[in-house]
Amino acid sequence: MSFLHYLSIPNFFNAPLAFSSIPSIMSGFPVSIGLTAVSFVLALILGLFLTLAQLSHIKILHWASRSFISCMRGVPMLVILFVIYFGFQTAAFPAAVIAFTINCSAFVSEVFRSSFLAVDKGQWEAAYSLGLPYRKVVSKVIFPQAFRISIPALGNILLDLFKGTSLAAMITVSEMFMKAQIIAGADQDYMSIYIMIAILYWFCCWLLTVGQTLLEKHLAL
Repeated sequence: MSFLHYLSIPNFFNAPLAFSSIPSIMSGFPVSIGLTAVSFVLALILGLFLTLAQLSHIKILHWASRSFISCMRGVPMLVILFVIYFGFQTAAFPAAVIAFTINCSAFVSEVFRSSFLAVDKGQWEAAYSLGLPYRKVVSKVIFPQAFRISIPALGNILLDLFKGTSLAAMITVSEMFMKAQIIAGADQDYMSIYIMIAILYWFCCWLLTVGQTLLEKHLAL
């Protein structure tokens, strides 16, 4: 009897099946990580613009951005995903990217906003005293400092986004969870496969956390 059989729990966890499913499940990893990376980068860009709109003295920009952020933070991700996929008849992967980007950007914007406000006002005043225009003050002076402050919170958003990509299975995107569902359905053993996919998600998130820690140490030098 193999070692994996000793790990099995009758009627609960089939270790040989679970471990043999890893290659098939991980075949969806490139889609999961690609969806995460594209959505997160776009969310950072959109989130920055939302932050600048929130901090703007132009009332219409301020209230438009606040309303958008309130909506995205208050509506479940799955609802947004379904609205874009079914409502606008968008292809599955682009629909997932759009949904994850606009939802994530709201949380990114709130992180950036608090980070911008955490930068000492003297930095703004010193930059303006040098005659720098607003665009350069933000890009060269304020944003680099705010970004360092925001890294821990952005790391949490990234982890939530990676885990949230499992929702893309609901619109047939072939990411990790979709692969796991196919295997579980074929073998009629959902518990074993779902335990394994949980372990794989945890391991991937642990690797992302290690990367975040290394980035924090690098920027702290």
